[in-house]
Amino acid sequence: MPGFLVFPTHVALHLLVALLLPPLIPGLIAKTKAAMAGRQGPPVLQLYYDLARLARKEAVFSRTTTWVFLAGPIGALAAGWVASLLIPFGQTPAPVAFQGDVILFAYLFGLARFLTILAALDTGSAFEGMGAAREAAFSALAEPALFLGFAALAKATQSLSLTPMLLSHGAAGGRLTGPLILVLAGWATVYLAENARIPVDDPNTHLELTMIHEVMVLDHSGRPFALVLYGASLKLVVLGALILDLLLPPTGRPWLDWLGFLAGLGALAIAVGLVESAMARFRMTKVPQFLVAGILASAFAFLLLLV
Repeated sequence: MPGFLVFPTHVALHLLVALLLPPLIPGLIAKTKAAMAGRQGPPVLQLYYDLARLARKEAVFSRTTTWVFLAGPIGALAAGWVASLLIPFGQTPAPVAFQGDVILFAYLFGLARFLTILAALDTGSAFEGMGAAREAAFSALAEPALFLGFAALAKATQSLSLTPMLLSHGAAGGRLTGPLILVLAGWATVYLAENARIPVDDPNTHLELTMIHEVMVLDHSGRPFALVLYGASLKLVVLGALILDLLLPPTGRPWLDWLGFLAGLGALAIAVGLVESAMARFRMTKVPQFLVAGILASAFAFLLLLV
């Protein structure tokens, strides 16, 4: 690799970003929303403080729960960590890459969702069961948009590995410009839905009847809840990298690509904060329509590459 960023250094930087950066992203989103509302808001590093506080607390478990309840946050975080190794950061190849890793990437998040749903159902709570049902229903509409976007990129790059799919799309020339915009539009809906952000879900709500993801983790406390919060922030980074790899052009200078990537994550967090400040959450009946729009965008991108 050209310049100072030799392969071992690139892998170490990738791991450090995946390990240390995620809690910063929710802080930037919250700070943006506070600034738009004319408030000071919590510190940008607030989630780091919360994780440190929760790590010192013992967890409280209901007598109705089993080992499945604890396996939910642990398994979901582990799946997110493995997924982070498959996605390129900073226009540099992913630490782990092979043909078909795109399927593993998608279903790692499917596994994380499955474990979270199981943990919610294990509590025996009617509210958490309601949130689990909503999560399963809406994810069934988010996954086609993600897979159709992958199908479009696979058609353009003739590869089923994430690194060439996301970093070599420029080789297709101007023919990919229109489909690329559609893929980004489809993945934007996936990004908001998968991360439980407005207009699909509100991570700050405390009204159980309108919650989706947050209602599933109401019974978690202490260290397991810290894993839930960290896993959610890691998902923001990993899915954000999926979008930024398509948006940011390579400069040929590794250090500049990495700076652009980190700045892009910050800009994406600010954009999410602006979206949440400018619009309200959709009614539950409108969420499927929003996700279907994402499916159609990705589907049209794939169809354009077939003709």
